[in-house]
Amino acid sequence: MSETAIRYLLIGLGSALGGMARYWCNGPMARLLGETFPWGTLAVNALGCGLIGWFAGATAPEGRWFVPSLARQFVMVGLCGGFTTFSSFSLETLRLAADAQYAKAAANVTGSLALCLAGVWLGYSLGSAWSER
Repeated sequence: MSETAIRYLLIGLGSALGGMARYWCNGPMARLLGETFPWGTLAVNALGCGLIGWFAGATAPEGRWFVPSLARQFVMVGLCGGFTTFSSFSLETLRLAADAQYAKAAANVTGSLALCLAGVWLGYSLGSAWSER
């Protein structure tokens, strides 16, 4: 099997695992916090951004933890790509706006942007610091 075929299989496997993890996380969040706001999607996106930031920082070329390219793509493109839900976020925001719930739509956009940027920064900082040890 060629390296390209293996790459696609690993990314596909990571995407499937990430998608299943996203599905598993969304239900408990909705039951815990209610279904009138997309809490599950917001939490998954923030967590996924933290994870991809940490992994990118911990495995950066200048870092101490060497991870082969295929493994990085499995985690970052596959697992994190399948786990985070920017397309779901966009659709849910559109639905909130279409239902004239403009404050909730704005809160979803603002909260997602702030939490996801904070998550990726924190994850990258922790991964880089961990890699330097």
